[in-house]
Amino acid sequence: MPDTFPQISGTPVLVCAPDGAPLRDEYDVTDVIGEGHRHGVAWAVVPAGRRTDDFFHLRTRVAGGIIQKFVNYRLGLAVVGDISRHTDASAALQDLVRESNRGTQLWFLSHIDALRRRLAEGSYERK
Repeated sequence: MPDTFPQISGTPVLVCAPDGAPLRDEYDVTDVIGEGHRHGVAWAVVPAGRRTDDFFHLRTRVAGGIIQKFVNYRLGLAVVGDISRHTDASAALQDLVRESNRGTQLWFLSHIDALRRRLAEGSYERK
């Protein structure tokens, strides 16, 4: 299944294929960011299953490197899927998810419909 580029609630989005290569570090997401910019999207949606466990173990700093890359290129990142096994094991990850979901750059969402609702609210506009 290839990546797609739908409009979700009027916002151009890159939806990464769930069966794509794992995104292990900030170098792996460079292609995602480049593809997003080529298609003029505002958000990249990455299935949680494409993240390696290191992303969810904050002590590895993998998440920080990846998140910073998306921030630098002003591309929103939505991690979509069930990450409860990771949040159940880490209070620090729970805090990151909670704080990120309050912001406008990074969201952890259970499904694409949650993204649709967030984008429809229009509260994601970044400056």
